[in-house]
Amino acid sequence: MKRCVLGIVALLAGLSAAAAQDYPNRPVSMVVAAAAGGPIDVFTRIMAERMSPILGQRVVVENVGGGGGTLGGQRVAKATPDGYTALLGTIATHANPQLYVDKPLYDPQADFDNVALIAEIPLVLIVRKEFPANSFEEFVAYAKANQGKLNYGSAGVGSAAHLGCVMLDQALGTNIQHVPYRGTGPAMADLIAGRIDFLCDIAVTAVQSIKGGTVKGLANLSAQRSAVLPDLPTAVEKGYPSVQAYTWTAVFLPKGTPPAIVSKLNAATVAAMNGAGLREQLDDLAATLVTPERRTPAYLSGFVKSEWEKWGTAIRAGGAIPK
Repeated sequence: MKRCVLGIVALLAGLSAAAAQDYPNRPVSMVVAAAAGGPIDVFTRIMAERMSPILGQRVVVENVGGGGGTLGGQRVAKATPDGYTALLGTIATHANPQLYVDKPLYDPQADFDNVALIAEIPLVLIVRKEFPANSFEEFVAYAKANQGKLNYGSAGVGSAAHLGCVMLDQALGTNIQHVPYRGTGPAMADLIAGRIDFLCDIAVTAVQSIKGGTVKGLANLSAQRSAVLPDLPTAVEKGYPSVQAYTWTAVFLPKGTPPAIVSKLNAATVAAMNGAGLREQLDDLAATLVTPERRTPAYLSGFVKSEWEKWGTAIRAGGAIPK
């Protein structure tokens, strides 16, 4: 019996190795859970273009929006685990929206094989132009004194913009009203018009409005300053170490993909990350590549778990979902 089991294991290992040697022999679909033209879509297309020559096959971007990111996640979670359908995942596919429903479409930790964490993109606290605070310290004081009068917008319940502000609200000990929109664009339009007070926006879109003078940037909500807004201090610097709100990008495959294929796609992703000129391209998206030790499948597995716990704690403490 033992020999039989060992034989089956050896056969499966051999099949996995053979599959990896031949992989890929046709185009690979990279699903992005967002509409075309947005910053995450642009990011995915940059990576796909760089990974294609490394793999020797085209990496084709497939936009599957809706469900706050979960429809794209489901598309890959339910796909054949042969390495030809991958996901460019974010907190939208692997944390936030999943925490708001009793029956998620998939399990972010159990239904995927982890390939590689790629980059982090900070959120930025921006306020309407006439907001009576010109620094993060002034914002904190004003928010605590006037929390009942203030509101903040977001791209919708469970979006990165929403949960970034939930985390900030929790850290300040305030209870500020949330105004959800159907996307960041409408929320930004109302912020510029002065109809809402502040927004915790992804840096790549926030920087345009800050530099254009239509809003004021008061703090970077991630742990480190951003290259596109180097003069903007972090909330961590100002004494709020729990405020570390950012989105991230990573590659995932359906659970059950042969390990050798996971390894090969990880190697291609890392090689693309090391390519000349990528850092400069990502600066335009306010994205920072993760350090080499954070690019392994094992690291990504632990990272997804920690993100689930971090955002779950923030959401429950903020009253967004039952405790």
